[in-house]
Amino acid sequence: MFTRCLAFVVFACAGLAAAAAGQITLRATHTLDLARPSETISVPWSEVVRALPGALLQKIEIRDWRGRVLPYQVTNIAPQAKDPQGLGLAYGELLFQYDFAAGERSATFTIAKIDRVAPVFPTKAFARYVQERLDDFAWENDRIAHRTYGPALAAPAPEGVKKEVLVTSGLDVWCKRVDYPIIDRWYNKGHDHYHTDQGEGMDMFQVGPSRGCGGAGIWSDGRLAVSGNYRAWRILANGPVRTSFELVYDAFDAHGVKVTETKRITLDAGHNLNRIESTFTVVDGQPPAAGLTVGVGLHKNPADRGQEPAIELATVAEQGTLAQWIVQKTNGQLGTAIVALPGDLVGFAEDERNHLVLLRAQSGQPLRYFAGAGWDRSGHFPDRASWLAYLAQHAARLAAPVKIELLP
Repeated sequence: MFTRCLAFVVFACAGLAAAAAGQITLRATHTLDLARPSETISVPWSEVVRALPGALLQKIEIRDWRGRVLPYQVTNIAPQAKDPQGLGLAYGELLFQYDFAAGERSATFTIAKIDRVAPVFPTKAFARYVQERLDDFAWENDRIAHRTYGPALAAPAPEGVKKEVLVTSGLDVWCKRVDYPIIDRWYNKGHDHYHTDQGEGMDMFQVGPSRGCGGAGIWSDGRLAVSGNYRAWRILANGPVRTSFELVYDAFDAHGVKVTETKRITLDAGHNLNRIESTFTVVDGQPPAAGLTVGVGLHKNPADRGQEPAIELATVAEQGTLAQWIVQKTNGQLGTAIVALPGDLVGFAEDERNHLVLLRAQSGQPLRYFAGAGWDRSGHFPDRASWLAYLAQHAARLAAPVKIELLP
């Protein structure tokens, strides 16, 4: 998180001196003693340009306090914007990552203009529309992969044609054993290939009409109303550090009112949880005076057939956490989870298909939560305790964000 009120003052005062030196120094601080691996540092690109006039996104270098060059990304939030004076109007954030060790509460970084073109950094976060597989939309980072489903999958099969049909806005999980991108590799090898672990991981998660891992709907009177498959998509950022995209869903009936959903999903390298911002908007009818109750779900029976899953459920209200640990017959052990902001939490519930976190939202305003998964065969989560510890650390990091300031 960027401390905007402080950043604007300090950048404005130090801009000329920093420009003369050709580099600026940032300090990142936080208040936790725990380790914060893959912490994403975000700085508005307009502030970088203000302090370093003439800085080009492909001709800068970021180093940590040890002198190590760090991969970075500049998000392009307004690709049609004109910026003839080079003020950074077309760009959003400069992103890079740092691994805070346990007890390390502060670190410094330099951002410098360079004459050469910066190297192309390995892509660790990636998303794409998969037209060749019935309008799937898939995304991944170096830890986990996901997909969800478009209109082609929902369309009825033409007469005499064999075609899969599934109507769902649930979110799928693909488990990875490797840190390199696998989406293109798995799709290019055919739909059935990735249902078997051949050393890179596998698709062993069942979604169906459930919420899968983090899909949402509107809850009322013990029932969950949900949208169908996404109608439109838009990629906002695509690696190497972060992928971010939006999915738009058609209006659906939600207990007597018509509601649309726009879902923005962001996944950073080194993390198992997606940041999800779902905006539900009442487009026909009167929104409830107390707001909408949104149910975010985890599928009650997500394992492949024949896996005889044993599922342990854990809820931690003060962390806003709902977690599953799924022990399977031959496909290993899988953790899934939702982490909400505690201030939005209404409670926990379930329906026929899903374990649910209930959250309060207002029509037309984004509701933020986190959802994701971790597999024991990835090497990161050997058991249930390690998965729950990861979720507790994630909640603690949310409550104590990193703050950034420019040093004189």
